[in-house]
This record gives sequence, C-alpha cells and structure tokens, in this order.
Amino acid sequence: MQRRILGGTGISVSEYALGAMMLGAWGNTDHDECVRLVHRALDAGINFVDTADVYAAGESEEIVGKALKGRRDDVVLATKFFNSMGPDANHGGNSRRWIVRAVEDSLRRLGTDHIDLYQVHRPDPTTDIDETLSALSDLVRAGKVRAYGTSTFPAEQIVEAHWAAERRGHVRPRTEQPPYSMLARGAENAVLPTAQRYGMGVLTWGPLSAGWLSGRALSASSRAGMESGKFDLSVPENARKAEAVAALSEVAADAGLSLPHLATAFVRSHPAVTSVIIGPRTLDQLDGLLEGAGTTLTADILDRIDAIVPPGTDLNRADSYYLPPAIEDASLRRR
Repeated sequence: MQRRILGGTGISVSEYALGAMMLGAWGNTDHDECVRLVHRALDAGINFVDTADVYAAGESEEIVGKALKGRRDDVVLATKFFNSMGPDANHGGNSRRWIVRAVEDSLRRLGTDHIDLYQVHRPDPTTDIDETLSALSDLVRAGKVRAYGTSTFPAEQIVEAHWAAERRGHVRPRTEQPPYSMLARGAENAVLPTAQRYGMGVLTWGPLSAGWLSGRALSASSRAGMESGKFDLSVPENARKAEAVAALSEVAADAGLSLPHLATAFVRSHPAVTSVIIGPRTLDQLDGLLEGAGTTLTADILDRIDAIVPPGTDLNRADSYYLPPAIEDASLRRR
C-alpha cells in the first residue's frame, strides 16, 4: 500500500482510506466482525480511517474506537460533524456552539484524546464561515484536532474558506472530501483544480458510485430506498448511468480488470487525489477491493473512460450530493 502526503500537513496516509459508514446499524451490525474488518485493513497497510458522528448515530465511531485500541498511534483518524444528532435544531450544523460539543462527543466515542483530521461534513448556509473556522482553529491550537478540512464543498466555498482564514488569522482548511467516480465526475470541473491550487489534500468518497460500479446487479432494496431517485431506472439520468456501466464493464474486461478495480484505479489516477475512501461492509468486500491496490491505468484506458463519461460530467446531478439552497428552495430565487 503506497503512501502520499496529506495536503502539505506532512502526514503520510495510505492511498486507500477505510471508510467506516457501513460499520454499525447502517451496514454490518456484528461489532466483532467490524473490528476484524478494521484490523484486516490495518494489517494490509491502510493507515487512514474515516468516519463521522452521524454514521449510525455514533455507533460507527464507537466501533472504530474499539478497533483502534492499542493501535491508535499508527492510524490517521478522521471524522466529521454537521449532520443532525438529535431533535434539537442546535444539535447539528457548523456553529461554534455545536462544534465544541460535537468534538467532545466524537472524542469520547472514539476513545482518543485527539482527532487527526476533523471535517465539516457539509456547508451550512445559516452559519458565517468565520464562526466555523474560528472554532476549528481553536481546536487545532488546543491540540484536540491536528488538522481540519471540508467535505462536499463547492469550489467557491472552498475559496471563501481560504479567503476568510487568510484575512482573519485562522488555521486554514487542509483537505476536501468530494464524491468522485467514473459516473460522477463533476468534481473535475472546479473542486479538484481548486484543491490543487490551495495545496489541499483530497480524499474522495463513493468510487463505486453507491454500488453502480460494484460489478454486481443493484438490489431491489437499493432502488426502493430513501435515495431511490438515484437508482430508479425510469429516471432518464439513471438509465444513462446503466448504459455507461455496461460500456465501462467492457473496458474493464478488455483490460483484464474487475469493474471495482477499474473504478478505484480511475479515481486514484487523478493527480489531485491523495487517498480513495473504500467503504466495505464485509471482510470479503474489503479483500476484493484490496486486491486492486496498486492497479494503474494506461492512457488509452483513461481515454476510453472519457469517451463514455466525458470529464467533468455527473450523469445524474443528484450524485453531487450537494445543491445550493437557492436551487432546492424556490423562494430564494423568486421575488
């Protein structure tokens, strides 16, 4: 497992990061198996683990904390805040009030005294960015957080965060975590170039595009779930995804690769990407993904992928996982 430096921090991280969203009630409810999965990843050379407070209402963090006992110093540990953690409107968001509580809750669940990378899970239009960066900077200076970053931020808000940090004397964001796959390439337009411009590390999520690129047929439960709009084949954008998956499967077969290995190698090949988050639910899924570590793609394979899904294209706009408030709320764009 090769290593790369995370956004000029001097922190060395594996080119695969273990995503822990599937550990707990959202995926694998067997805690002992989840702990074995984490250990298997560490033994394979992964030293980067990414979770979030919202994953299974904190259960994922608790499992990760249990798995890292005795091995914490060898792991770069990342988690996130923003999403609602209770019925109270103040139990979420990017305010100082919530951040100082959320970090203590995460530290307790993770069983550690510091977080290596603390990430703002989503933009919060109700909170001044100066408020958020001020609180995060204080956590860095207090030693509770080593570095902080953003997740699923559009390029203009990444620029705004750097602008505010420079002019207000805050610690600046060191990483961005965007969704990025062969089917969802919107990050190539501005987010990845902006991250490169500011010397940010990039850890991408969703390389298998929520199962579309897993090499297996999507289950009925996936199509009927809470994000059915991203899977329903009656939606034209999803029909395009299905056609692209068929064509990409041919590319993978011609290259002698499985579709998941083609997918993860594609994401890893972008020069802006530091680490690719893989999110297995089972040991078998982890082992299958690990077999693709080190796979590289030739220029002609990358050209064939470009011909199927043009650079900068999200086949389904919903796969960007963030729309500005004015797009979602019609009252904000009408008099």
